[in-house]
Amino acid sequence: MNKNTKTAIGLMSGTSMDAIDAALVRIDDDFNFEFIKGHSLKYPSEVRQKLLEIANNKATTSDICFMDFVCAKLFARCALELITKNGLQAGDIDYIASHGQTVFHIPEDKTISNITAKSTLQIANISTISELTGITTIGDFRSKDIAAGGQGAPLVPFADELIFKKDKNRAIQNIGGIGNVTVLSKDCETFAFDTGPGNMLIDGAVKKLFDLPFDKDGQIAAKGKIDEKFLNELLDEDYYKKFPPKTTGRELFNDDYLMRVLQKAPENKYDTIATLTALSAGTIVDSYKNFVLPKTTIDEIVIGGGGAYNKTLINLIKDYSKLPVKTHADFKIDDKFKEAIAFAMLGFCTLNHTPNNLPACTGASKRVIMGVVSYS
Repeated sequence: MNKNTKTAIGLMSGTSMDAIDAALVRIDDDFNFEFIKGHSLKYPSEVRQKLLEIANNKATTSDICFMDFVCAKLFARCALELITKNGLQAGDIDYIASHGQTVFHIPEDKTISNITAKSTLQIANISTISELTGITTIGDFRSKDIAAGGQGAPLVPFADELIFKKDKNRAIQNIGGIGNVTVLSKDCETFAFDTGPGNMLIDGAVKKLFDLPFDKDGQIAAKGKIDEKFLNELLDEDYYKKFPPKTTGRELFNDDYLMRVLQKAPENKYDTIATLTALSAGTIVDSYKNFVLPKTTIDEIVIGGGGAYNKTLINLIKDYSKLPVKTHADFKIDDKFKEAIAFAMLGFCTLNHTPNNLPACTGASKRVIMGVVSYS
């Protein structure tokens, strides 16, 4: 029997809201996959600023409506640039799977008029992407999991199981704007949760204090000293004590949160960045001690996302955990494109009517088929 092999593009933009990542992938029925090439498209500064305003509750419904289609045009452009870059045509691509851009996420129940619901919103209109590219596009993955009682996140653990396997007990740690871990163990079912801020508070503070977009290679943090009093105050955050499944984002660790943090910060701005970096490392390792090690052991940590390039952050994780630390690159997976690859895999399931959430990770009541399709 011939295998059902598809050539796909996965599209992803995370909580850092800095760029759209596209991954060109071939996938077959056994979920064997080949990552062919990646491409990134930076958000224009005005677009990123407007997205940050939306995510920080400082925009109008008109802004959200407009940016849904603006982002879609940029997502489509990113996909088309990747196609051209590889000497292909739209007809060579079977489908696009787009995560979209999360602008708000409410993982806990809220109630109005005796109606209780969780909610999430990803923009970048899939009908527009499909129309502009001429390629069937799948999106809106998180909503179906929420409809089944889950938090709509994390979704990438489904792909982590396929990519990294369970031959060794591993913590697959993504460090984007938010940190999230997938626990792959021979001893238990795969589970996952958000550990807390990854780069989000560091990036925000570096922008405020140094007028730079991020701490390249952790060089700023390396010049400072960790202020233990400040760090202990930062650790007094209820989210870190909550038991999984749990997710978070800019609905908590937003600009207002950062401003409250900076009001308590040490006078030395290098010490501030060093301490925020220690917060990200410390909450990651503490979450293992509190929520992972009671269930299973960890043989190694595998780090991906933008935080994989922050040497100071990585060294702190090594120091705090006393565990071997690898990066996705050690598994021939580009740190930058793992999540885009994951959504290509999730889209493969959607088209093949295969459940693609993991209730142990999201808290959903059952396995469901996530994703909405806009046909070309």
